[in-house]
Amino acid sequence: MTQNHILPKEMVEIAIIEPGGIDKLQAQVAPLPLLAPHYMLVKVGAAGVNRPDIFQRQGSYPPPADASPIPGLEIAGEIVALGDGCSQWKLGDRVCALVAGGGYAQYCLVHEDIALPSMNMSDIEAAALPENLFTVWANLFQLGKLKKGESVLIHGGTSGIGSIAIMLAHAIGAKVFTTVGSADKEAVALKLGADYVINYKLKDFAHEIPNLTEGKGVDVVLDIIGGDYVEKNYQVAAKFGRIIQVGMMKGMPKNLNMMPMMIKRLIHTGSTMRSRTVEEKVEIAQELMQQVWPLITSGKIKPIINAIYPLDEVGKAHQLMESGDLIGKVMLVLS
Repeated sequence: MTQNHILPKEMVEIAIIEPGGIDKLQAQVAPLPLLAPHYMLVKVGAAGVNRPDIFQRQGSYPPPADASPIPGLEIAGEIVALGDGCSQWKLGDRVCALVAGGGYAQYCLVHEDIALPSMNMSDIEAAALPENLFTVWANLFQLGKLKKGESVLIHGGTSGIGSIAIMLAHAIGAKVFTTVGSADKEAVALKLGADYVINYKLKDFAHEIPNLTEGKGVDVVLDIIGGDYVEKNYQVAAKFGRIIQVGMMKGMPKNLNMMPMMIKRLIHTGSTMRSRTVEEKVEIAQELMQQVWPLITSGKIKPIINAIYPLDEVGKAHQLMESGDLIGKVMLVLS
């Protein structure tokens, strides 16, 4: 192991003492995580708050067996120690990274091949990217195979995932439809690059999409909602369309009519990110570096930051995330 200065023996982290509400999030002092080969220790400057963190706190989304039980799936900060075999980075480099856990802490372990350069971004901006970029790229482009000239319906267009999906789909030349829940969110989605925005509180997308596409439907649907949206997604998908499930905020569908899926020969698939192997995440990181980082450098992709909280106010961050009354990302700042 190499390090650039004497590190403390202990750090502050946010533990989930038992499943439940925000009162079950507790700051505690713990030893620094031990470095394994090809892992780096990053002094965390900022961490993102994501819905899987909420589900983990509630007890419905346990971490993988080999992951830290501390919540937090994306961080940015400075490399302060390198494990054996690390050769991709040097001490002092600033990086952002997807992690399987441990982000709500002053120090976090990061695999060297999954880290990405923060470039000229602040830690807050850089930490707002990994979870959504990895999720959107793996699902919308690797699984969904969205390409230039196709159409895509993105539900929750001003969420962290939705906003990144709109920007990336627009950047490759796809026609973008999205659903949002307010006039303010509609304005933001249009600014991000959406071609058509449907306020689901005023109009039913299952009726609007066929009208807007002259009955053809959309080639790809990216859905974080689930519930009754699943059957509606089948209704608005074009023949041979691809429906990608990345969330189930409304739960599982009930009395689902699958006949439209069969008649149209649709593909309905999906995935989670946390349980993927390091090798799978490395492949995504490499594609992001090649395909997306130039868009970030040029300013075409930029995270929307809704709110920033210090680590000791993590409960307030979770409350805001659970309320759904937000546009963009909720962040924790540690330094």
